[in-house]
Amino acid sequence: MRGKGFTLIELLVVIAIIAMLLAVLLPSLNEAKKQARAIVCKSNLHQWGLIWKLYTDDNDGYFTSGWNVGWKRGQWIVALREYWVDRQSLLTCPTAIKPLAGTNHGGPFNTYLSTNIADPGPDGYVERASYGMNDWVFNPPAGVSAIQGRDANLHWRRMDAANSSKIPLFLDSMWRGGGPFYEGNSITKRIAPPDFNGQWGNNTDLSGTGGGAGHEMKHFCIDRHSKAVNGVFFDLSTRKIPLKHLWKLKWHKKFDTSGYPAYGDPWPAWMQQFKE
Repeated sequence: MRGKGFTLIELLVVIAIIAMLLAVLLPSLNEAKKQARAIVCKSNLHQWGLIWKLYTDDNDGYFTSGWNVGWKRGQWIVALREYWVDRQSLLTCPTAIKPLAGTNHGGPFNTYLSTNIADPGPDGYVERASYGMNDWVFNPPAGVSAIQGRDANLHWRRMDAANSSKIPLFLDSMWRGGGPFYEGNSITKRIAPPDFNGQWGNNTDLSGTGGGAGHEMKHFCIDRHSKAVNGVFFDLSTRKIPLKHLWKLKWHKKFDTSGYPAYGDPWPAWMQQFKE
């Protein structure tokens, strides 16, 4: 006697039900993955805050001098090496771990090279990372009036500054450092946001061209965590920062925190629907 099997219609019904369940569950699973990665990212940044605290404690409360910035001794990738060298996973946000081929510049979800492979810096290391520092934190040495055009008098120098919860230290980034710069030598005019997610400088694509100091706020204004980035502040608090809120942080001692748009300029189209 033949056993009773499934009919074709019954199999199709089961397959349809499974497909419907997957359609319902997959978005939730993807969202859960994003949230898990964001949590790991915040944990990484909290560790970076502690690393900076260890560094400043070991240096009479002061940040690195910032002189010869880039991959040289003033910048974090080298200056903090002894504090993170055994924990290289801290260099990258788990949402942004894919190497970007053909350029040193990272995109929203890519790593960047901390040095140029042809010129790896004083200690010979080349690292990939996806975090960057606020380049207004330095402690410029005597006789240095500016670092890459940034007025030495406006740098924070120490981590124990007042209103420390409003001062960004280390953030999701597509370059090793950055922050708002002057426009027309004015400390009150706020640098414009990028025209699209991942714009490096004045380029119109993701080629990584046309950068420079006037575009360094764009290093942080990237849609990496659902219209936001993660960051750690001087008080060691770590939190999600909506992209529009980047213009309300106290980047340097005289930075205008009233926010963008400045002088009536609108937000670019890709950011207009983001929350303040």
